[in-house]
Amino acid sequence: MTDKKKKNPLTAVYVISLCVAIIVIIAIMIYNFLTATYNGDPYRLKIPQGSTIEQVEDSLANLDLFGKNVYTVWKIYGGKPSAARGSYLIEPGEKVIDVAKRIKQGRQTPVKLSFNNVRTIDQLASRIADKMEFTPEEFIEALDSVLPQAGFTKPQYPAAFIPDSYEFYWTASPQKVIATLLDYRNRFWTIPRRDAASALGLTPVGVATIASIVEEESAKSDERPTIARLYINRLDRKMPLQADPTVKFAVGDFGLRRITGKHLAINSPYNTYKINGLPPGPIRIVDKKTLEQVLTAPRNEYLYMCAREDFSGYHNFAKNLAEHNNNAARYRAELNRRGIK
Repeated sequence: MTDKKKKNPLTAVYVISLCVAIIVIIAIMIYNFLTATYNGDPYRLKIPQGSTIEQVEDSLANLDLFGKNVYTVWKIYGGKPSAARGSYLIEPGEKVIDVAKRIKQGRQTPVKLSFNNVRTIDQLASRIADKMEFTPEEFIEALDSVLPQAGFTKPQYPAAFIPDSYEFYWTASPQKVIATLLDYRNRFWTIPRRDAASALGLTPVGVATIASIVEEESAKSDERPTIARLYINRLDRKMPLQADPTVKFAVGDFGLRRITGKHLAINSPYNTYKINGLPPGPIRIVDKKTLEQVLTAPRNEYLYMCAREDFSGYHNFAKNLAEHNNNAARYRAELNRRGIK
């Protein structure tokens, strides 16, 4: 017989059980780590072009422990900043592993972009760039590479856009955004709408130009069709539009409350007291509802309009100059009484 001790089978079972327990505990810890959920407010993570790993880490650090865990998993998965470039909306209830995978694969959350009540192209550029990776300057530069090829002159640029709600990826180029907005505008201008414009003696840009004046003339939607038809009547009779908003545009001050002789004397293609026909382009970016109101404006015989002396925002309309002069005299008298210069 030998002196070798026999192994205790219970010891082997104990060791195996301990190893299994450790593995299970580690697995549970890993599972809990990977499936931990985000409990904060919705957060828009942005990883710009050219970001380093350290910058990605810093961006995720804004989400405290959850963000640190996402960064750890993303890095273990072999995440690269170049592939992660983009914008990601992280919402309550999302898991660490799911967010890490989205960032690694570059599966961005679209950015909702909407704009209305925009006057100038500069304002539009700022409004859009505020939601995107590119700058307002890059947007404006891209306009000159896209819109002329689509047949727009620079003064006509506002007619290329229609306010609405859109979705883009944050990393979309300004050229892509402009092309998409232009496509939306072109789809608005169906053949029936183009035919309606032609019947008025107008192009789509011409309709947008009248609509822009109408929007500046009145905030009252119910009287805008009347104003639109008034200007169409003046065009038909080869009369100058004599639209105060175009003078304000020429002066560069939409806040003017009283148009005086010095304003009317300004030499500008937008001073419709001095030029016949339409100005070179819209004086603001117009809503599609106003475009429709121009296209469907009911016929009337009005040729003149003047703000009501009650300052209600509505206008008095006239078919002849004598009637208009009476309306204008009442309005000027009220301006004087209120000390508005």
